[in-house]
Amino acid sequence: MFTRSPIPIVPLVRRFAASLPSLVILLFLVAACGCSRFQHQVHETVYVSARQMSLHDRVAPVSNRVAEVANGQPLEVLEHGRRFLKVQTQKNEIGWIEERAVIDSKTYDSFVQLANQHKQDPIVATATLRDDLYLHILPGRETEHFYLLAGNAKVQLLARASVPKTAAPAFGSRAKTTPPKSNGTPANPSLPAKSPSTAPPHALPSSATIAMPPPVLPPAVIEDWWLVRDTAGRTGWMLAGRLDVDVPDEVGQYSEGQRMVGAYILTKVTDPDASTPDNKVPEYVTVLSPPSSGQPFDFDQVRVFTWSLKKHRYETAFRLHPIQGFLPVRIGTQPGPNGSAMPSFSFQIASSQNLNVDPATGMAHPDSMRTINYLMNDTQVKRIGPDLGPIPMGHLEGEKPKTAKTAKKKAR
Repeated sequence: MFTRSPIPIVPLVRRFAASLPSLVILLFLVAACGCSRFQHQVHETVYVSARQMSLHDRVAPVSNRVAEVANGQPLEVLEHGRRFLKVQTQKNEIGWIEERAVIDSKTYDSFVQLANQHKQDPIVATATLRDDLYLHILPGRETEHFYLLAGNAKVQLLARASVPKTAAPAFGSRAKTTPPKSNGTPANPSLPAKSPSTAPPHALPSSATIAMPPPVLPPAVIEDWWLVRDTAGRTGWMLAGRLDVDVPDEVGQYSEGQRMVGAYILTKVTDPDASTPDNKVPEYVTVLSPPSSGQPFDFDQVRVFTWSLKKHRYETAFRLHPIQGFLPVRIGTQPGPNGSAMPSFSFQIASSQNLNVDPATGMAHPDSMRTINYLMNDTQVKRIGPDLGPIPMGHLEGEKPKTAKTAKKKAR
C-alpha cells in the first residue's frame, strides 16, 4: 500500500520567517512608487503685482519670451533663483519672472483680510481715479501694493488717514564731516610741515574736537490717504491727491478755495425751467476742508445748497464754519411740523481735543464723539435732536475754541 510522506512544515515556516523582512521592504517600495504617480507636489503660489510682465525661458541677457502675465494673476513657483522665480501659469506655461514683480501668499492674504474687515463699512463719499493707481495694504508710498485699478474707475471712500511722505535724503547728507586722520603728514604735500614751535599760542591741540550743531531737518511732508473699495470689493489705500471726489459742478464752483470732501443729496425740488430731464433739481449738503493735508479732522465746514425757483440757481441756505467734523455724513428724514417727512442730515464732532492716532495707519479717532442733527424745512435749516449743546468753533492748534453764538457776534 502506497503511503504519502509527511510534509516538512517546520522548515518551511522557518524559511518564510527569515524572508519576511525582505518582503515587507519590497512591498513598501512598490507601494511608494505606485502612490507617487498619483501625488501632486504642492508648490508656493505668488501673484503678479506689476501691470504686465513677460515670462522668459531663462535668466540671461539674451532670452526668449514664453508667455505674458497680468496684474492679479496667480503663478505657481517651481524654482527660486537670485532675484528671479521660475513659475508656471494656469495654462502650464513655464518661465522666469523677476521677484519684485510679484507678491507672496502672505501679502495676498493680507489684502483679502483687509477687504473682509471693511466689507460692511459705510460709504462716506465716492471718487474717480485720475489715472491708473495701485491699492496699498497700508497708507504710504513704500508699502506693499497689489491690485492696479484703471484710470477713471469709480471707488467708494471709507476712511481717511494722514502719514508722512517718504522723504529723499536731505541735501548734503552724502557728505561726511568726519575729520581726516592725523599722521603727521601735511594735507598738501607741496607745502612744508609747520614745526610745533611756530604754531600760534592760541592753536588747539591736535586731539581737540569742535562741537558741531545738529543738522536742521526740514519739516515732514504729510499726505492724506483714503481707504477705498472698488465695484469688485477689492479694498486698499490710495493717495488722496490722485482721486477726485464726486461733486456736481453746479455746487463745486462754490468751494471758494476749499476742498469738497463730499456732496450728498438732501431732496429734490421741481423747477419747470430747469434743464434736467425730469425738471427736478437736487439740493445738497456738502462738507469741506482746508486744501492742506494732515488735518486732525475730516472737514471743518458744513454748507447746504438749495435751489432758487426765482433765480434758477443754487444759493447757500446754511453754513457752519469752522468746526472739527468727522465722517460719515448721514442723510435721512424726520417728521416735520405738519407730520410730513422732511430731509435731515447728521454728522459727528469731537467732544474733546484728545485724539487717538493709530500708529499703523495714521487714522485719527477722537476719544468720544457727539452727533449733531439738522432738519431742513423748505429753505430753513434747524438743529434738532437730543444734543443741542454749543458747538465749539475753531480748529487751529492753540486756538481758543468758540461757540457758534460768539462767532456770530464777532462777525457783526
